[in-house]
Amino acid sequence: MRLNEYAEVPATAPAEKPSPAHDSSPIRDADRYSRQILFAGIGAAGQQQLAAAHVAIIGCGAMGASSASLLARAGVGTLTLIDRDFVEPSNLQRQILYDESDARESLPKAAAARHHIARFNSNITVHAHIADLVPGNIAELLAGAHILLDATDNFETRYLINDFAVQQGKPWIYAAAIGAYAATMNILPPSLQLTTTNLQPATVSPTACLACIFPKPPTGNLQTCDTSGILATAVNLAASIQVTEALKFLTGQSHLMRRTLLSFELWNPDPSNNKLDRSEISTSTPRPDCEVCGQRHFTHLAGIHRAHITLCGRDSVQIHEHHRPVDFAVMRARLAAHSDVEDLRSNDLLLRFRRGPYTVTLFADGRAIVHGTTDITVARSLYARFIGA
Repeated sequence: MRLNEYAEVPATAPAEKPSPAHDSSPIRDADRYSRQILFAGIGAAGQQQLAAAHVAIIGCGAMGASSASLLARAGVGTLTLIDRDFVEPSNLQRQILYDESDARESLPKAAAARHHIARFNSNITVHAHIADLVPGNIAELLAGAHILLDATDNFETRYLINDFAVQQGKPWIYAAAIGAYAATMNILPPSLQLTTTNLQPATVSPTACLACIFPKPPTGNLQTCDTSGILATAVNLAASIQVTEALKFLTGQSHLMRRTLLSFELWNPDPSNNKLDRSEISTSTPRPDCEVCGQRHFTHLAGIHRAHITLCGRDSVQIHEHHRPVDFAVMRARLAAHSDVEDLRSNDLLLRFRRGPYTVTLFADGRAIVHGTTDITVARSLYARFIGA
């Protein structure tokens, strides 16, 4: 049964180098990366630096799947993948690491991504964490990463990443896509931790942080994939730019990193010249009165005013206030006794069932996603009745 392929990946999976799917001669790095080494910006020395690098990607949806694939194929030696969600059929249009079997079995994205990466590059190490990034686990999950890549779908998590990155002096790259719109921005905080290289300048001037550009999260009727849709091409454009900028940093060339918020509208051309609508806003100078990088007030990292329950950007509610290990065998037996529970299934990574119009997905750490409602009260009631307080 295919689920057994994922049995070795718990909610926080130990790093390992998966064995190749077939017993065959290993592919030499000199062959695998030969065309990339020919590129003057990388070369043999840069390829060695990539092999020693560690990148954390927060989110394994469309953006994260694309960025993870590009980094793995480029030979970045260690990837940390963090995602709280599972694969659905609607993901297959744009989330390039997953297949129909992943969607049918509702496999956690981080685990599925790790499995598929091992099939095309078994020489790199992938840490897969089936988790929601929160103040209580961010330091542990992002430990050791040289650069952080944003592939999230909400500003709450982005502000948390920004707080942590500024506090720790870690670079991170914001990226977003919706409809045919794509945007990226490099954040190089004060006290930036530089990689060791002969190419790296002694110091790099900091850029504006996320809070400099967006002091407050966007409000109003915000576009989501559910309301505006999304083109895979927009996602892949943003991911390609994000990964290119990360490669500059990891090969000791942070002075070449772009210092703007760069955005593209791919579908509707600029009416004044009938060309691609492209915009750049300078981020070269931090805002002196910025609460985060200026005053160093890390309210999101401290968890101040953070909701225990968050919406997942679709017709779902996430409940992550019950952090406790779940015995799926015991839980499955208990749920089987409910006459109104349907389509009950589980593997070592999650348990899923349907009750009327609602589908509940329970993860090994007690976190759950209730699909079919945006009403927090309804989601709480379902969790309490079927899973426990």
